[in-house]
Amino acid sequence: MSLSKDRIMQGMQRFGGAMYTPVILFAFFGIMVAVSIVCKNEGLLGSLAAKGTLWYDFWFVVEQGAWTVFSQMPILFAIAVPIGFAKKEPARCAMESFVIYMIFNYFISGILTLNGAFFGVDYSQNAGAGTGLAMIANIKTLDMGMLGAIFIACVTAWLHNRFYDTDIPDWLGIFKGPAFVVAVGFAVMLPLSLLFCVVWPAIQHGIMNFQDFLKSSGIVGVWAYTFSERILLPAGLHHFIYLPFIFGPAVCDGGIQQYWLQHLNDFATSAHSLKEMFPEGGFALHGSAKVFGLPGAALAMYMCAKPEKKKKTAALLIPATITAVLCGITEPLEFTFLFVAPLLYLVHSLLAATLSATLYFFGLAGNFGGGLIDCFVQNWIPLFPYHSGTYIMQIGIGLCFTAIYFVVFRFMILKFDYATPGRTADDVEDKLFSKDEYKAKKEMEDMGLAGNALAIKAKVFLDCLGGPENIKEVTNCATRLRVTVADPDKVKPVSKFTKAGAFGLVKNGHAIQVIVGLSVPQVRGYFDALLKGEAISEQPEEKTIKTPTMANLAMKLNACISGDLIDMSEVNDDMFSQKMMGDGVAIEPTGDTVVAPADAEVTMVMEESLHAIGLRLDNGAELLIHIGIDTVKLNGRGFQLLTKQGVKVKAGEPLIKFDPQVIKEAGYQTTVIMAVTNSSDYPQMKKQPDQPVTADETPILTF
Repeated sequence: MSLSKDRIMQGMQRFGGAMYTPVILFAFFGIMVAVSIVCKNEGLLGSLAAKGTLWYDFWFVVEQGAWTVFSQMPILFAIAVPIGFAKKEPARCAMESFVIYMIFNYFISGILTLNGAFFGVDYSQNAGAGTGLAMIANIKTLDMGMLGAIFIACVTAWLHNRFYDTDIPDWLGIFKGPAFVVAVGFAVMLPLSLLFCVVWPAIQHGIMNFQDFLKSSGIVGVWAYTFSERILLPAGLHHFIYLPFIFGPAVCDGGIQQYWLQHLNDFATSAHSLKEMFPEGGFALHGSAKVFGLPGAALAMYMCAKPEKKKKTAALLIPATITAVLCGITEPLEFTFLFVAPLLYLVHSLLAATLSATLYFFGLAGNFGGGLIDCFVQNWIPLFPYHSGTYIMQIGIGLCFTAIYFVVFRFMILKFDYATPGRTADDVEDKLFSKDEYKAKKEMEDMGLAGNALAIKAKVFLDCLGGPENIKEVTNCATRLRVTVADPDKVKPVSKFTKAGAFGLVKNGHAIQVIVGLSVPQVRGYFDALLKGEAISEQPEEKTIKTPTMANLAMKLNACISGDLIDMSEVNDDMFSQKMMGDGVAIEPTGDTVVAPADAEVTMVMEESLHAIGLRLDNGAELLIHIGIDTVKLNGRGFQLLTKQGVKVKAGEPLIKFDPQVIKEAGYQTTVIMAVTNSSDYPQMKKQPDQPVTADETPILTF
């Protein structure tokens, strides 16, 4: 089978994601190491931090624990990377990888013990920096760092996927599964370890030369590194750039993070230039744009928003900006650039690289890959007494770039009329975009559907549900995409769905319900086409006349059916009781005919099941009337439609007649739900307390 460009890219993205699995631990442990070192600094805390005090002893112990992931980095990568590659039983694959990695190192130890000189390795010396040797779980072996561990982890993942389900005779049943994978790995590691003894010393020499080249590349190297790290983020390939620098041997043994923390006390007690003491630290300034640049971009988007949308735009941008500045998590802001205006992202990458290079030019170096927390804990607090001038300069230059970001982004947004948050059409909901939505948009562009929000939503939902191969059955009701999946563990967290526009997610074993809203029929159409791999085309828009939204227009809704009024929270359905589709009320019916609760337009009818109908009221409120719980499964049996989509109805006009006995005999509840799907636009909406109600007579909701 030939390798296509898409398959290669998907493989690289998966590899990058797998490598990220252990990296998520480094932020916490890096902060704890830095805090421990700061708390033992006599220059900052005086005699309290003197060696031998209880304070010093406590933080000494804490520091030893905080070094865990840095001291055992190869083992961590060997265990964690296969989790991202295993097609099944990832926990067992992680165990297999650890064992096979240990076998690999023991084989190397044995080979070098007998014939180290033959391979150009002085195995008699103690392992340490510059010797080419390292201690891995008390095994003296070649110093391959995370690169060797990642390689063995990938080999193990391939062996796991290839041999885990191998059928072997029953009398050898004890060797099935993980035991068989490890046995195959044992055989594979013997020649592989011999190969590494031959080639790795030469690779180590090459890495040392590469380190020297990067160290001498100066400002140009820092600019190129930062630009590459940012520009490759959309493709998920930025892991290949920063991991070898920050956690690998690209510029210094052990990586910038570990080296910086190990020498933090030395840097904190010397007045020499940071750039002179640690020139490699220029390659860890890429977080500067997160702290200084993105606030300027966010301010520009806010200032360019329509006056009536500025409040909502601020509510979107402020939390995302604070997260980027404090923690260095930039996805909501950066993927919004990518989604609405890729050119803005290119400009962001250029400015980020220029900011890092400028700071390096003026003498800054250190570990500034994250957000403001990293700045304070790992740099400013411990080093400020001797390097205050450098850090004041950093803040000054950073704020200048905040202004540059603001001016450039504001100019481009207005010049090219980009639809950034707050500048969208009045009937379009403003939001920040996720990486999943950006990837879906790129795929939709290839199909000519880049501007189709519903097609993009369907693609994201399909990916988040585990892809086509994980889907066994698809149906939908008035608001929900109902999916049966083969493997529930492949379904992504609810946050991935809600970021793409879902109201929520209901999981019950293999049965998954994606709460889509009243656009579910259109989303279902695109979902089915993507599932089958068919070419999809634009679906015709619904021919309905939109009524202007007037959220302050006072009006009342009467009961749509006679019965007993209950609050929405009492409905025996998570989607409604948790108000995923908006707030409202419900009625336990004594009648059998649903009528219009007010003058309205019929905007949606579930034509196959007839169990739900959507109305748009004169004040712009969107009302969903849903008859029964899970009655979509009746496929219209016991229901009679008395109106049609697109017509105007008067208060009290019959909409749907149903047979309560048919519903009850099928084992379903007859509860009639009235949900205002855009209730967040009507904070003044009031609900009446539980009481008996009469259709078209008893007021139950007021605006």
